[in-house]
Amino acid sequence: MLWITAAWGACFVAIEWGLRDAPLLWFAALRAVVAGAALLALGGLQHRPGPTGRRAWGLLTVLGLVNVTVAFAAMFAGVAGGAAGTAAVLANAQPLLILLPAWWMFGERLSLRTAAALVVGFAGLVLVALPGGGGRGAALSLLAAAAVTAGTLLSRRLAGLDLVTATAWHLLIGGAGLVLLAAAVEGAPVISWTPRFVVSLLFLALVGTAATTVAWFTEARHSRLDTLTAWTFLTPVFGIALASLALGERPGGWTAVGLAAVLMAMWAALHPPRRPPAPAVRVASPERRDGDRRPGRAHPRRPGERHHT
Repeated sequence: MLWITAAWGACFVAIEWGLRDAPLLWFAALRAVVAGAALLALGGLQHRPGPTGRRAWGLLTVLGLVNVTVAFAAMFAGVAGGAAGTAAVLANAQPLLILLPAWWMFGERLSLRTAAALVVGFAGLVLVALPGGGGRGAALSLLAAAAVTAGTLLSRRLAGLDLVTATAWHLLIGGAGLVLLAAAVEGAPVISWTPRFVVSLLFLALVGTAATTVAWFTEARHSRLDTLTAWTFLTPVFGIALASLALGERPGGWTAVGLAAVLMAMWAALHPPRRPPAPAVRVASPERRDGDRRPGRAHPRRPGERHHT
């Protein structure tokens, strides 16, 4: 989770750089298509099985449209409409958004501490989303967080499918949706293939999407969703730090207060209180024929037997 969140935090800086050379939706579409093609090629080299059956393809289609088409479009637009550091916080509000659905769908109960963290976290999100702390990009980043949350919940249904090929196809399906959306909204792509754009695109596609999505779906299969997603509180930390170093952004005023509240809420959800250990129950052992040695009871010595201390 450390390298996953570090890569996700760096994605917001890479998006900021890449948007200087490419239209928003076409950049998002290229990210998804390149990532899906790379994973599909890897699956072919390793002779991994592909998805079969209507249920599998239906699930991958819904997952691709939600987790890629909607999430990527809103994420890129959120960065374009506000500060990259603020977008990193709002687009990674998944730990706070997933708690109630995880309880309802998978029976992962909420503690009072986690519920309190939920309230504090959403209060922090409101502060970050104020016009001075994100403007139009705040709402789009929250939409991206909701879409990613839905994608994480849907990924639990991928049991029985190879994760590499399933991830590849859902990225390609979502990327195709982005291509159609980009063509309708932005027209023909006008892209400057500068070294900066190529490096940004390759990092976003191969590291920030292909590798991290496979790792994330793998963890989502066998981990509690509240504990797993709480790790993503590190993503905005990395995002804000990198945006400060690379882009010169500095959060201030109520935005800083909101960021602190969000991070505190995520930390509280990640570190539940420890329960006291149950008292040990002493079970008496059955008596032996030559006498039992119980605490506080002297063991009779046999004639001629020496006593050793």
